[in-house]
Amino acid sequence: MNLTKSLIGTLSAEHPVLIAGPTASGKSRLAMEIAAHFGAPVVNADALQVYKNWRILTARPSVADEAAIKHQLYGHVAGSQAYSAGDWLRDVSPLLKGKAPVIVGGTGLYFSALTEGLADIPATPDAIRQEGDALLADQGLGALLDALDDETRERIDTANKRRVQRAWEVLKATGRGLASWQDETGASLLPFASKQALVLSAPKQWLTPRIAQRFDLMMDTGLIEEARANADNFNPSLASSKAIGAKEIVGHLKGKQDLEATKEAIIVQTRQYAKRQRSWFRSRMKAWRWIEASDL
Repeated sequence: MNLTKSLIGTLSAEHPVLIAGPTASGKSRLAMEIAAHFGAPVVNADALQVYKNWRILTARPSVADEAAIKHQLYGHVAGSQAYSAGDWLRDVSPLLKGKAPVIVGGTGLYFSALTEGLADIPATPDAIRQEGDALLADQGLGALLDALDDETRERIDTANKRRVQRAWEVLKATGRGLASWQDETGASLLPFASKQALVLSAPKQWLTPRIAQRFDLMMDTGLIEEARANADNFNPSLASSKAIGAKEIVGHLKGKQDLEATKEAIIVQTRQYAKRQRSWFRSRMKAWRWIEASDL
């Protein structure tokens, strides 16, 4: 029996199916197969696929895929807007009240917020976010890390610039560390059910060539044209501009480096991101149901 069909046979249409996995692991394809079987919508749980302006670079489902199966929370946020895990929770909440969806993505924080709850942290004022941008640009990540309280520093991924800056912004805006806010986490929207919560295991040796192949596919499907559409208004401080490769591909168009160097830089960054995702999943998703991606 096909292993994907065998897996689907163990799932229930009565409850949401959660699928986490590193970039390029095939989780979107699996989500579509499960959704097609149950007649369910696919809901995005990726922090960068929410943005409208980078479909190809963030590997959002194609227009044809979105036409074939209902997709929600993809490309619904303007590239100029900030968007947090709290925003995503508010957006996903009404989608849990209809047909049980298949929720798929690579942002572990979204899944933990959904199944474990999320602290109600006040929104960060634009002025503080801009101050954080400037501090990061002028003094580097170490300056933000040095400002954090010890407990927060121990909890976050200190190599993830977005997470570090977010923690710095929370402390600056509220006078309390992110860890302190997290300790006041509210009730979860979705009770955890291990049978329905899947993590794709994607070892480095299997994933690395897929990452390179996916970049080539992005080029074939219009990445340069997409980057050109974003280039004139590109602002590296925007959350949407943190999409892996955005700065590099726009820089290529502006003559900063040739295409081969751009490709290599993006592939390396993507591999590093996948490594951070795998580490996060291993640390935080031990109770989830682990599936070998290469078997599907």
